[in-house]
Amino acid sequence: MDAADEQDFREFVSARSAALMRLGFLLTGGDQHAAEDLVQAALAKLAAKWHRVNAPEAYVRQIMYRQQVSWWRTIGRRGEVVQAVPPDRPGKDHTHQSELHMVLRGALARLTPRQRAVLVLRYLEDLPEDRVAEALGCSIGTVRSTTHRSLARLRQIAPELATELEAAT
Repeated sequence: MDAADEQDFREFVSARSAALMRLGFLLTGGDQHAAEDLVQAALAKLAAKWHRVNAPEAYVRQIMYRQQVSWWRTIGRRGEVVQAVPPDRPGKDHTHQSELHMVLRGALARLTPRQRAVLVLRYLEDLPEDRVAEALGCSIGTVRSTTHRSLARLRQIAPELATELEAAT
């Protein structure tokens, strides 16, 4: 990487790192350290091909989606860590927006990695079903059925999100 490319890469990282961290945080179910690892791994791969990439934002997001799916598959072989006690649920008063975000984050963390990825890509990243299927390497039918099951599970985990889930679907 020459000096001009390095400067362009540094500017990109400086400008987009906060948004990429938010995406990483959502994809990892709220695990700050895993999100940092995901963003760092994606940026390292982007840096290696920086001079050949036309749309770095889309490219790094694609790397993040695929890297997270790869990590999930590895975790799936080792088995998931199950918590004995679910996290405390906040009260039903949602007057403050941050409380709603905490409830959603906790509910997303209790979904399977694939369910979480489908919901994050479909509703938070606002990707169409075919793009979600492409990003996750599965069929559109799998995306549709996983979305349906994931929303049903969210309704079960956090009934206080029911009105928000109805508005989203």
